[in-house]
Amino acid sequence: MSQRPVTIAFDVMGGDHGPLEIVRGAAQLTLDTPHIHALLVGDRALIDQALSQVKHHAERVAVHHAADFVGMHEKPNAALESKPDCSVMVAARLVREGEADAMVSAGNTGAGVLACARNFSLIPGVRRAALATVYPTAVGRGEKNDPFSLILDVGATVDASADDLVAFAIMGSAYARIISKNEHPTVALLSNGTEAQKGPARVVEANQKLQHIAGLRFIGNVEGVDIPKGTADVVVCDGFVGNVCLKMLEGVSETVIELARYAYKEKLLWRAGLAMLSSGIERIKEVTDWEQYGGAPILGFDRLFIKAHGRSKSRAITNAGKVAARAVSKDLANAIQGMLPKA
Repeated sequence: MSQRPVTIAFDVMGGDHGPLEIVRGAAQLTLDTPHIHALLVGDRALIDQALSQVKHHAERVAVHHAADFVGMHEKPNAALESKPDCSVMVAARLVREGEADAMVSAGNTGAGVLACARNFSLIPGVRRAALATVYPTAVGRGEKNDPFSLILDVGATVDASADDLVAFAIMGSAYARIISKNEHPTVALLSNGTEAQKGPARVVEANQKLQHIAGLRFIGNVEGVDIPKGTADVVVCDGFVGNVCLKMLEGVSETVIELARYAYKEKLLWRAGLAMLSSGIERIKEVTDWEQYGGAPILGFDRLFIKAHGRSKSRAITNAGKVAARAVSKDLANAIQGMLPKA
């Protein structure tokens, strides 16, 4: 049975690699997946120039002109106030108006979240949105033996209440089930101890509430050490804690790479050891390649926004579009709403 068409709006002007890589990724999507259409939002002249350089399915590509864009280092609120017709704002508006089903941007994260907040509605029962991201773990999960787990929030809601944490848990569980094809994802709260009474009052309260959510596989609290171990498929925290954890994980990865480079230069024996490990290192790079996951979803709104990494090239953009389309096809918003506690 053929799938219904899904249109993804791409903010072509966002990201470090300019319109060409975003257009190339969206164009590849139209060749790979017959039911997905790409709506390219940005400077029409630059988009047309980029399209002329890449293969694409012309009937599945449309262009919507937006004269302005938000730079990566601009202050989001001020930028959207001064540029109401910037590409990320226009893309969100087109989704709101039904011209597209979801949006993808590799641009300014804050501007993307604000554009969603000004154009989309929160799912009934959700008070705050959450930014979720994947991270590599020591174990696989789901039907594809996926080596990534999900952590949320990592920056959208810095000060989350107990009810917000409950909503984040439900949203993360629904997303993992739909996107990672993990039918029964385990969900945990991040705290300073595994006991139910450990942590700030909001975490303790959230723990109590999550134990009674039907259909949620809640396993209690986990500690920071459990994140890379993959103890839980979905780890829930407020945006302040999540952002600190995310930056720490990124820093550890960079440090390990630098130490390996130092070892390679300093000792012949270490060089030999690294050479023997090279195939294993390449395998690790393959299974922990963030580009295959496209980007980080903003969860909680009635429409989906996938925030691709600022360094994203075409492959990551293509996959961000596929993730967004799958979430639309599987009706992620309704899946979330159906699990929320009834008022």
